[in-house]
Amino acid sequence: MVKVAPKAMQTVESMNTKVDLTEEGTAYTGLDSYGKIMIGNKAFEFYNDRKNDDYIQIPWTQVDYVIVSVLFGGRRIPRFAVRTKSGVDYSFSSRHPHTLLRAIRKYVPADHIVKSLSFFQVIRNGIKKLWQRLTHSNKKN
Repeated sequence: MVKVAPKAMQTVESMNTKVDLTEEGTAYTGLDSYGKIMIGNKAFEFYNDRKNDDYIQIPWTQVDYVIVSVLFGGRRIPRFAVRTKSGVDYSFSSRHPHTLLRAIRKYVPADHIVKSLSFFQVIRNGIKKLWQRLTHSNKKN
């Protein structure tokens, strides 16, 4: 089960017993939250620097995919998203995403770490769906 901070919670206890990597990061949940991303043996965790009740804990058993936004052939990774088995995406960024994704690869299979669609692929898919919708509606009439 994914844990997102409840409103009345004051103290946070980590799900991890061993930490592999801790790094500065940003969580994109409505308003940007700046804090620490922690990769451990049990979960992916994000903790806000300023607010103790602002955190995200995702156990590795609930992670379905890690979706990576890749630019310039993999030289630049501006952000990545963690998709849970319930279909919810949590977007993050960090200063050193390559090392962070290498640490995640230890717990998530390599075939579940995928590249996101490029801008032109999104536009192409939208045009294809629009064309299919137009031609399909003409066949009904």
